[in-house]
Amino acid sequence: MATLQKPPDPSVVLENVSWKTYEDLLTDLADSSAPRLTYDRGVLGIMSPSAEHERLNRTLALLVEVLAEELSIETENLGSATFRREDLERGFEPDSCFYVGNVDRIRGKKHLDLGVDPPPDLVIEIDITSSSIDKVSIYAQVGVPELWRYDGTTLQIACLEGAAYVTSSSSAVLPLLTAATLSDFLAQSRHCTRLELIKAFRDWIRGR
Repeated sequence: MATLQKPPDPSVVLENVSWKTYEDLLTDLADSSAPRLTYDRGVLGIMSPSAEHERLNRTLALLVEVLAEELSIETENLGSATFRREDLERGFEPDSCFYVGNVDRIRGKKHLDLGVDPPPDLVIEIDITSSSIDKVSIYAQVGVPELWRYDGTTLQIACLEGAAYVTSSSSAVLPLLTAATLSDFLAQSRHCTRLELIKAFRDWIRGR
């Protein structure tokens, strides 16, 4: 029987949850953008993002799309789509995710199977509250090449090397972008309009 545990953040954690129960919940919530579910070998995390969480998430995704457009890089933005691997007993819904190098391998597919299809090339996580489940280890297990984590002040870029992530000052997936640059533009986004941010970011890209 599932047992309830309350971590020190807005999410809820359930233990002793079967894979079938997890998949049934995914089916029931298929048409809902929230909550987001994370599954790790019997432990289920349920999180409903705050307005600030989503603002930061969408701002980062916007910067990725603007850069891709300016540099003519093909990407596929799958947002917080559900990814799961039954053989690993792990599943996740990232804050945002992009296919870049592997975009041709998943283009046009209605359903992705991580047992066959590649994971996203880039996952974005907004960590402005403590996490109830170690999602980083899940991303490493399924082979996500690059992870961006923003704590409300500083963005960290981590690249997968072997079975673990190594912090990097710059992105391996998208040229030009550094952790410092992304942190600066996220800070700037708090004090300007969306259009002002896009213009400033385009000017920065074109100046490189």
